[in-house]
Amino acid sequence: MQPIYTPKVLYIPTGSINKIITHLASKDYNVCKIDSFLLRMIGSPQSGWIDMQTKRNTKADFLYKLTSSQAALQNVTLIPGETTYVFLNQLADNLHLDRKKLQQAFEKYAPLKEGVFVPDTYRLPIGITEEKLIKVLLNVSHKKMKELSLKFFGSYNEKKWFHYVAIASVIQKESANKEEMPLISSVIYNRINKGMKLQMDGTLNYGKYSHEKITPYRIRHDNTTYNTYKHSGIPKTPVCNVSVDAIRAAIFPKKTKYLYFMKSKKGTHDFTCNYSTHLRNISRATK
Repeated sequence: MQPIYTPKVLYIPTGSINKIITHLASKDYNVCKIDSFLLRMIGSPQSGWIDMQTKRNTKADFLYKLTSSQAALQNVTLIPGETTYVFLNQLADNLHLDRKKLQQAFEKYAPLKEGVFVPDTYRLPIGITEEKLIKVLLNVSHKKMKELSLKFFGSYNEKKWFHYVAIASVIQKESANKEEMPLISSVIYNRINKGMKLQMDGTLNYGKYSHEKITPYRIRHDNTTYNTYKHSGIPKTPVCNVSVDAIRAAIFPKKTKYLYFMKSKKGTHDFTCNYSTHLRNISRATK
């Protein structure tokens, strides 16, 4: 009898034994309908990620492992406002994966270079391949984004959705808390409507610069579209991965006339319509 070759970590869907065997057969694993009867005699199959331990198994070992093995899972949390560059580093470290292969898989499958993951705590199988992991994370995130879009708009249009994600990413980087998000959003829209550049430091916290303090040197020398001191409007792609609260604020900004904000010594922002008041707020915050 021919052995069965699989990845060391194999995904088994929930459902009946017949459904599982059909799924495995569709992946070109050497199983057939008669194996459904054998599997019933052995026990109930596990669902989720199965640790096959080896890539080559006899059919008997393969069927037995379907009922007895389950992959070890590792929690990995993507925090709202974090960049994909940092997240991929985190995945590589926590799951002992190749960082370069993760990047290659991401560039192969992601629709944009940033903002395509939904921040959450993911339970991920140790032993999963880099390509499979990226595909799983993108599929889960796409499903959640589509559900949110249907909730907010009644439809899903990828270009429209990621336009709001780009706005939300600026809000996410600039806000001290979720209560401020609709106010930050109003400043963004108000400045754009007046033809003003956003001039927001948070847009320069992209990629590997996610946690770096923005300096005058960076502002002068960064020529990417993320530099809203040099370029008008919202960056072409999101700055980071964003929360539902930030997306909601991007879609439903507070109605204000605010054009400026400055972080106070309390850690929150003072908002103002007038530049002269903004200068006083800067003076108070820097004394």
